[in-house]
Amino acid sequence: MTGAHDVIAAYWAAAEARDWDAFGALLTDDVLYRGPQTREEVRGRDAYLRFNVEGFAYDWHIAVVKIVGEGASGASWIEFTGEEGLQAGLCFFDLEADGRISRITDFWPDPYELPASRAHLVERY
Repeated sequence: MTGAHDVIAAYWAAAEARDWDAFGALLTDDVLYRGPQTREEVRGRDAYLRFNVEGFAYDWHIAVVKIVGEGASGASWIEFTGEEGLQAGLCFFDLEADGRISRITDFWPDPYELPASRAHLVERY
């Protein structure tokens, strides 16, 4: 499995299944995770596995909305349901030549109210 789309799909499937062996097998030894909004950084496969297992030790679920990937990079849009309800996540991935993930950059945008200046220009859903 070396295509970015397939690797990212396998990453989320392993996470949802809590199959940490399969999840870890998709990562390089020196994988780097970054969360720019909270300025979190986790270096290395073991640390990143621990981050996921211990840092989210409650009932949660992931639904993949969309994955795009080509060559050595890709991105996903997911819906994460956990303690804070439903959240949207945007995650960017870099892959090595062997198809393993070497870098993950994760964004969790919060919803906000529509500015009045453009309310008359759009439909709300």
